[in-house]
Amino acid sequence: MADKNREKGGCFRAGCLTAVVAVLLLAGLGWFAQQWGNRLPGRFVLRVPVSGAIDERSPDAASLPLGGARQPLSLEELLTILDRARADKRVDSVLLEIDGLGAPAAKAQELERSIAELRKSGKKVTALLDTPEDKDYRLAAACDSVIVRKGSWMMLDGLKAEMFFFSDPLKKLGVSFQAAQWKKYKSAVESFTRSSPSPENLEETNALLDDAWADYLDSVSRHRHIDPAEFRNVVDSLAVLTPEKALALRLVDRVATERQLEKEYEERLGKPAGELFVGGREYLGATGGMRPKSSGDRIAVVAITGMIVSDGAGGVGEAEVTDVSTVKQALQTALDDPKVKAIVLRIDSPGGDALAASTMLELLQEARLQKPIVASMSGVAASGGYMVALAGSKIFAEPLTITGSIGVFSLKPDLGGLLEKTGIRREVLTRGRFADAYTPFKAFDDASFRKFVETAGTIYDDFIAKVAKGRKMTPAEVDAVAGGRVWSGKRALEVGLIDRIGGLADAVQEAQKLAKMDAKAKPELLYLPARKTWLEYLLAGDASELASALTAGVLRQSLGELEPLTRLPGTKTARFLLRTEEPQVLALDPVEVTIK
Repeated sequence: MADKNREKGGCFRAGCLTAVVAVLLLAGLGWFAQQWGNRLPGRFVLRVPVSGAIDERSPDAASLPLGGARQPLSLEELLTILDRARADKRVDSVLLEIDGLGAPAAKAQELERSIAELRKSGKKVTALLDTPEDKDYRLAAACDSVIVRKGSWMMLDGLKAEMFFFSDPLKKLGVSFQAAQWKKYKSAVESFTRSSPSPENLEETNALLDDAWADYLDSVSRHRHIDPAEFRNVVDSLAVLTPEKALALRLVDRVATERQLEKEYEERLGKPAGELFVGGREYLGATGGMRPKSSGDRIAVVAITGMIVSDGAGGVGEAEVTDVSTVKQALQTALDDPKVKAIVLRIDSPGGDALAASTMLELLQEARLQKPIVASMSGVAASGGYMVALAGSKIFAEPLTITGSIGVFSLKPDLGGLLEKTGIRREVLTRGRFADAYTPFKAFDDASFRKFVETAGTIYDDFIAKVAKGRKMTPAEVDAVAGGRVWSGKRALEVGLIDRIGGLADAVQEAQKLAKMDAKAKPELLYLPARKTWLEYLLAGDASELASALTAGVLRQSLGELEPLTRLPGTKTARFLLRTEEPQVLALDPVEVTIK
């Protein structure tokens, strides 16, 4: 029998048995290592690094060996860590190491709210800064005390929004673009069609910058108990200052080296530093990770992050995207689980493919017939990202969440000039009036361009109708606040595009209420789509899937070094243009605004 199985190539082969045993052994060792490492001291200081852009979710690769430790904590993880620390008696205090923060202001606002709740629980929160800039300092000011490392400096020089325009240099290469821009505030096309911003582009960018600036001044002055005009004078007159100068101006509480701070903790708690501090990721793993800890009723948090794309449109190592099949699977998991009583749709997306966003909305509306859905908008929920939020019975956003951008555009490249410059000849045989109209190697003629624009207009009208139905407004009322206009969350509330100002915790409470769950019990959260751990990959025994995940993790890590380039305005739109030969109608935010 054994010989017959060997002939058939089954798992009685020595190589196959060895592989199975190796996988089980590694899994067992990994489990024991994880359990051993998850033991926490009876009393410790929770040391949480906060840095970078703060992605809404960590990629799958963050949980893989040799990859997770270097991956910055996501907003999802940071909020979970701070929430668990509130009721954890082992946590003496929290030390936030804030460095190089590049997150949107809306995410900083949500973290500030979480810090405030932690302080209310009696836990002291200290911010440790190393050469901080405005975004670092803004978050640090929400803590009980602010310490700046001795020997560093502070660069508090204000906020700015940069816009880049590629039309003129591209023309020199023989490349130009034709755009169906519906309507004038839908300014994402301008990076490719203009050499300077339109009045509408400047209007909405200035409005966002005004809101962010006012909020920054108010937040710091309120937390630090100083006059807003006094703080603004520091920014306008000093900009760069030493920690000692900042101490004299009451902007910080202490100037110290890291070792001095560690010694103070050691003296107070009577332990050496090696036994005193627990890192944020270590604490998260020791307290159950991102999975529900009990078997009771729960609320599913379904994330739509990054660009919205059609199935299979994302690539390995590419920036975060969400496709239709991923949302469909996540919703099915939530609907099939009898313990899930409601769904919170968590959105951090500038939009993307208009048809994909429309399909996601349809799936969500069907799911809402079975279980309540509440939408929670994070850093950005614009265009297609806002469209999917319409599935929520209530929509929550932070005051500075980039919201709205109700509109569409389509952009078609014309590479005819490039072919001419390089001497490439193109011969085309057609049957049908418009067979070659959408090629990227020539411009539209008048009739083709009219059809191009009509398509964008049809999709815009459909978008308006969806918003009117979802927000109980007339199409005319929606059009008055649409046309591609982008709003801060605060202004979006005023014009009726959202229902409440609040973060994920507020949306969870509303979902709990709609599902008629016990108001006194804190519901467990089931985050979807679920992230696989490296141990789960091993136990599944799918070597190809594990290899793909590892490859994606390595690529993301490598591409992270090119982050400044990939964050140039226009790059998101350019990635879409390069996906297919045909022009695409995009429900994408009007301008890639980065306020820093």
